[in-house]
Amino acid sequence: MQVTVETVAAESRLDLRTTEGPSLTVMQAQEVLRQLRIPELEELRQYVRGLPTNTLLGMGAFAALTTYWLTTRPRALKPPCDLSLQSQEIPGEGHVRRSVLTDSDELMTYYYSDARTMYQVFQRGLRVSDNGPCLGSRKPNQPYEWQTYQEVADRAEHVGSALLHRGHSQSGDKFIGIFSQNRPEWTICELACYTYSLVAVPLYDTLGDEAIAYIVNKAQITTVFCDVAQKAGMILDCVRENGKMVKTIVVMETFDSELVARGKECGVDVLSLKDFEAIGAAYHQTPLPPKPEDMALICFTSGTTGSPKGAMLTHGNVIANTAAFLKVTQNTLSASTDDVLISFLPLAHMFERVVEGVMLIHGARIGYFQGDIRLLMDDLKTLQPTVFPVVPRLLNRMFDKVFSQANTPLKRWVLDFAFRRKEAELRSGVVRQDSLWDKLIFKKVQASLGGRVRLMITGAAPVSPTILTFLRAALGCQFYEGYGQTECTAGCSMSLPGDWTAGHVGPPLPCNLIKLVDVAEMNYLAANGEGEVCVKGPNVFQGYLGDPERTAEALDKDGWLHTGDVGKWLPNGALKIIDRKKHIFKLAQGEYIAPEKIETIYNRSDPVAQIFVHGDSLKACLVGVVVPDPDFLPIWAKKRGIEGSYTELCKNKEVKSNILEDILQLGKEAGLRSFEQVREIALHPEMFTVQNGLLTPTLKAKRSELLNRFREQIDELYAKIKM
Repeated sequence: MQVTVETVAAESRLDLRTTEGPSLTVMQAQEVLRQLRIPELEELRQYVRGLPTNTLLGMGAFAALTTYWLTTRPRALKPPCDLSLQSQEIPGEGHVRRSVLTDSDELMTYYYSDARTMYQVFQRGLRVSDNGPCLGSRKPNQPYEWQTYQEVADRAEHVGSALLHRGHSQSGDKFIGIFSQNRPEWTICELACYTYSLVAVPLYDTLGDEAIAYIVNKAQITTVFCDVAQKAGMILDCVRENGKMVKTIVVMETFDSELVARGKECGVDVLSLKDFEAIGAAYHQTPLPPKPEDMALICFTSGTTGSPKGAMLTHGNVIANTAAFLKVTQNTLSASTDDVLISFLPLAHMFERVVEGVMLIHGARIGYFQGDIRLLMDDLKTLQPTVFPVVPRLLNRMFDKVFSQANTPLKRWVLDFAFRRKEAELRSGVVRQDSLWDKLIFKKVQASLGGRVRLMITGAAPVSPTILTFLRAALGCQFYEGYGQTECTAGCSMSLPGDWTAGHVGPPLPCNLIKLVDVAEMNYLAANGEGEVCVKGPNVFQGYLGDPERTAEALDKDGWLHTGDVGKWLPNGALKIIDRKKHIFKLAQGEYIAPEKIETIYNRSDPVAQIFVHGDSLKACLVGVVVPDPDFLPIWAKKRGIEGSYTELCKNKEVKSNILEDILQLGKEAGLRSFEQVREIALHPEMFTVQNGLLTPTLKAKRSELLNRFREQIDELYAKIKM
């Protein structure tokens, strides 16, 4: 049977030329109706009345189509609260705001009454999973192999018992170093600490040898778990140069006798993890579970200047943060044993730790990447995760890759059109992966992540609203943006289900309060809803290990954590991060400059991958160093009649001039004042990375290192400028 639907197509702005002939089958008509999302049944009747009478199937067919539309139309995700009122000010508390999701004035400290410590989190996961698969890993071109919850628990008890046998205890030598990439053994060693009330101290090689030595001595670490022999060698070098604090190194992978000999020379026992577990099995001890107020982790933050700071986090801190995430998503996420997490973000950072806690508390699975970020896409396709935490740098790459493939005007038009249709659904709260546009346009990018992702969350650094909105539409999954830092465990605010607008980080989490404090020198006043973001609640850390001076800088006498970030309350009660307090400087004329705010605006430029904005109190203007996007720059330049390799384009004066013009226009549109705009830029072909020392492990710019690295170029830029 055939139904003429030209009128329907015209009204819905759908192009039917891709179908065979001028009419559609009933099945195709159903698809059209499903795409329409007509809000009222009367509208649907009007559409049908517009069809020629001789082509109608009769009232039965109309009823069938109406029923099909009503039952298959996409449903908006029900938000947990009125999205126009996401937080509320506490009367008489001086611009303090709290989440509207809590039932009382008390802040959340836990979600499940039987999971108030990280040890209890795992025990709950063991119970609800019915000893299901827990931790998975894979070798190249092989499927994932899984260890069950009970196997993980048994191995953790063996490792923990061996630690006790070798003299560690809650009351004495309790700090245990873990120096490894993400892998099952990382979590097993961490759980071993929790099982016997010891404290895990994550290490990561991007800190550098000097910082690792500092941490080992600061925390008085005597046992370190390493994944590979190379890292064990780094620890031995630290011992040789900085004293004999470390007594035992346990290596997860194979190593040779030379490493053992090097250890003996330093007075350090080098053991395999297998042998260490055997010691624990032979001297097994009953678990000594911690209390919520006991220390769980010392998480050292690299910072952008100075020596690392060891944030002391209790079990209660981590549980409160985990509980808040569960509260926000409880009506939309419904995490279960069927969920799978891909673990590739560093476990040394609290963002990944909290996400893994959310998985373990529900008996879900955690699959670890192979250790090579270049193989991540292969791991995703093999694991098919449902939960995928990301950082903005990865999102930028995904965005660039999608648009680089739309390399003709027609492909770009189709991509833009499909995005606009999906974005319209997002604005009405609809999140899905089964629309016509998903099947025709976005299926490939969804499949690249394994095809089953239903939740993504980004944090650690700001993400472009344009990129976030596009990927929310393209990936068709719940996609949250959070904000926080190690000192508040991980997050203190997060966007809410149903609010898929970008450019903000949501309201306070139910586990903490947020207030904005005046930054008078930058003209940010709390009375105007702007100021430094301060956090208070059970997720706020206990201070820095052995560093009362820097603890006092971060925590005031009333227990408020001063983040150094500047925020602004939006009318709906969501928080927007607009500036950074710490990285400000004066120009020669006395004007204050916040370079990170300017960099965020300039980063919206298509050809810009990274930018470093610099000013000097002896100079009256700003200059910048731009790293062009290697994927997008050739496409962008070709449109302007300029061709060449990436390296050649970075040396091209016309390319530099065009990029400068583009970022200045963005700055003007964003309201930057004239003295906040750069006067001149240099192009640099190499990305700022953790490996070359220009970014911290959380991908924040190391401004002093950047200044030293580009001192010569900056001086040349100022020399060109006629003041």
